[in-house]
Amino acid sequence: MEHTYAIADISEKTGLSIDVIRYYEKIGVLPAIQRKENGRRVYSQSDLNRFTFITHLKRTQMPLKEIERYIRCYNEGQFEACYGVLHEHKLRIEQEIKDLNSSLETLVYKLGNFQTLINKKE
Repeated sequence: MEHTYAIADISEKTGLSIDVIRYYEKIGVLPAIQRKENGRRVYSQSDLNRFTFITHLKRTQMPLKEIERYIRCYNEGQFEACYGVLHEHKLRIEQEIKDLNSSLETLVYKLGNFQTLINKKE
């Protein structure tokens, strides 16, 4: 029998709040969640894996709309579209890194100039 998890377990293992987990269920991150006779949600290992992956996407600063788009594509088996969503996000991150590196170079240059002025003054 496969190990099952309660919503609190998923929250603890992923760092997502229970409200966020419920929201992700609402937008279709997972197929219909199984419930025990008492009405409590029961999650499988694959559910935990999916929430963990979504948590990783959030850590990359992927916008929620993009995560939702990725989830829809994944649930519909459109794996080329999933690849496209992730690839677009990767390209945006690469551009942000280039922009940050350019800003860093400018700051390093300016700091060097000011350090030279400080040294001349002394």
